[in-house]
Amino acid sequence: MSALDGPTGDIIAAEDAHLSRNYSPLPVVVSRGEGSWVTDVEGKRYLDLLSAYSALNFGHRHPAIVAALQEQLGRVTLTSRAYHNDQLGAFAAGLAELCGKDLVLPMNTGAEAVETAIKVARAWAYRVKGVAAGTAEVIVAGGNFHGRTTTIVGFSDDPEARGDFGPFTPGFVSVPFGDAAALDAAIGESTAAVLIEPIQGEAGVVIPPEGYLTAVREICTRRGILFIADEIQSGLGRVGHTFACEREGVVPDMYVLGKALGGGILPVSAVVADREVLGVIRPGEHGSTFGGNPLAAAVGLRVVEMLATGEFQERARVLGEHLETRLADLVGHGVTSVRVAGLWAGIDIDPAFGTGREIAERLLARGVLVKDTHGQTIRIAPPLVVRSTELDWAVEQLKLVLAA
Repeated sequence: MSALDGPTGDIIAAEDAHLSRNYSPLPVVVSRGEGSWVTDVEGKRYLDLLSAYSALNFGHRHPAIVAALQEQLGRVTLTSRAYHNDQLGAFAAGLAELCGKDLVLPMNTGAEAVETAIKVARAWAYRVKGVAAGTAEVIVAGGNFHGRTTTIVGFSDDPEARGDFGPFTPGFVSVPFGDAAALDAAIGESTAAVLIEPIQGEAGVVIPPEGYLTAVREICTRRGILFIADEIQSGLGRVGHTFACEREGVVPDMYVLGKALGGGILPVSAVVADREVLGVIRPGEHGSTFGGNPLAAAVGLRVVEMLATGEFQERARVLGEHLETRLADLVGHGVTSVRVAGLWAGIDIDPAFGTGREIAERLLARGVLVKDTHGQTIRIAPPLVVRSTELDWAVEQLKLVLAA
C-alpha cells in the first residue's frame, strides 16, 4: 500500500493492489495535460520534461492533432487491412515523402516496428542478397534499447531486460556503439543489416563520435548490407532535424518510427524504406489488425503535415542550444557531464549529490517531471512547444535541488 495521503495515495494504492509491477513510477497521479504542463489529481501543476519518452513531441493535446482525431472519430476508426480505408493512402504518401522513401509499412508500437524491420531485413537477405536460408544475421550496438519483445531483449546487454526471459532468438551480433571499425570487422557472408539508434536514448542520450553515422553508411553500402536506423525516440523533430541521421547528412535504408508519430494520442509506428527493400514483403507474410487503421492514419497524417513545415525542428534546434548553455553551467556543481542533441539531454549526476531517481523525486516536489536511467543519469526531453522561459525555470529548479 502507498504511504501517501489523499487522492494520490488512494489511486497509487489501487494500482499497487491490481497492476503488475513492471514499472516503478514516480509518485504523481496525472489527471490533465495541456502543452508542456500536466496537472495531478490534487490540482498541482508540473512541467513535463519527459514527453512520454518523446511520444509527446507536440505537447499534450495539441489542438491540430486533437482536431484530426475528433474528425475521424465521427466517421470510422477501424477496418483492419482486410479492406482499404480512405485515410491510409494519404498518410503513407505523406510519410514516405517526409522520409524521402517509396514505401511505408504501418504498425502500432515501436517494438512492433523494430520486429518488422528485422523480418524485412531477413527476407531481403534471402530474396535479394542471396544469403543461405536460415543464416541471416543482424548487427546491433552495445547499450541498445529497441523494445521489450523476447527477440529484442535477446540482443540487449541490459541484465534487467534479459534476465529470466530466455532462451533468445539467434542471429544477432553485438559490437560497441560508436565503433565503426568493429562494425566493419563483424560483417560476414550472412550479414543482412546493421540496426542502430543514431542516438541511444534509454542509455542516457548517448551521442556517437562525430563521423560515426557517416562511416556506418559507407560501410553498409560498401559491404552490401542494409542500414536500419531506429529513430523511434530520436526522430520526428526531437534533435533539431526531422531525423537524427540528418545530423551527419546520412540517409539509412530503413527508418523505424514510432512514439511521436501518433501525436501523443495513439500508438502509431512504421517502417519506411525504398521499394527494393520493403517490396520484398508479400501479402500474408506480415500484418496487424490495428496497424494502419483509419483513426491512426488520420492522426499520423496530421503529424506529418506539421513536421513538413520545419517549425518544430527549428524550435528544437534553437531551444536546444539554449538548454545546452544553461545545463553546461551545472557541470562541476552536482553534474559530472551533459549530453545534448536538440531538445534532448542526458545529465549525469554526481553520486555525492544523490542517485538519478532521488534527483527526479526532488524535482517532482518542485513541479518538474524528469526520468532517471541507469542509476546516475536523468533524461530531459521537453515537448517541442516548450518555451525558453520554462526551460530556464526547470534548470533553476535542478540547480536548487543540487544545491540543497
